[in-house]
Amino acid sequence: MSNNNKGIVGVVGLGSMGLGMAQTLAASQFETLGFDLSEERRALAAKSGVTPVSTISELFEKSAFLVFSLPTAKDVAGVVNNHIGVLDARQGQKIVIIDTSTSEPDVSRELADKLAGLGHGFLDAPVSGGPAGAASGKLTMMIGGSDEDVAVAGPVIEAMSAKALHVGPSGAGNVAKLVNNLLAAAHMVTTSEGLKLAAAAGIDPEAALRVLNAASGRSMISEVHFPTWIMSDRFDSGFSMGLMRKDVRLASELAARTGAELPLADAVAKLWAGSTELNDTDDFTRMGAFKSAGK
Repeated sequence: MSNNNKGIVGVVGLGSMGLGMAQTLAASQFETLGFDLSEERRALAAKSGVTPVSTISELFEKSAFLVFSLPTAKDVAGVVNNHIGVLDARQGQKIVIIDTSTSEPDVSRELADKLAGLGHGFLDAPVSGGPAGAASGKLTMMIGGSDEDVAVAGPVIEAMSAKALHVGPSGAGNVAKLVNNLLAAAHMVTTSEGLKLAAAAGIDPEAALRVLNAASGRSMISEVHFPTWIMSDRFDSGFSMGLMRKDVRLASELAARTGAELPLADAVAKLWAGSTELNDTDDFTRMGAFKSAGK
């Protein structure tokens, strides 16, 4: 690795998650570069010690590590494939891409194979913890990839996360994330329906929620999301209906490809896809309010 590039981290995507991760890396004394299509997001990054750049190519040319925070697997593959020339030119200067997007296992495996052939690394490393976790360096990361690439990227991963779990080879992190988000989507529905039942039977939903969170019915959705964003009517967790719908759909497609029979998950997927009263741009926590309101 060239000394000029040692430790430089480029962040592709400065949305609600990417900006927080870039800020955390800069605060951890990494020389951090950031790119986003939005000039406003680049300006926000610049206020926190992140050096904004005007092209993704500049990140690929200068960075030893690249952190992706992008909407879809198509976006991830597009960024990599559009910069294969730069990656090829930098053979001998190993770059490790840490893709924190909720992507697709097959896409991650294909990209990891392609980059390995050029002497670079690719980790699928989706995260849990939301914008607050990204901004505080307390994300949970579920990582797929080689032991070597995980070790090389260790300092960057450590700076961004409170927990980093190496699940297995390429694609394993994506699978774990889809399972996690499928369960979160299910917990949103089941918790809201449980509170709806409590209210119908004459129990104050907030009192019922306190019981759930002190007993075996609790989940992170009931402990964090309901009191913070749903019961308070804030609905600003930073994660959209569109993203959760996408993740539930990807989990359902994975189940179909692998032959896993998931009858309850199928019902959950239909509820999320069929909740047409809520727009993709709405915060996903509105699903809890919609169900608990009985609409």
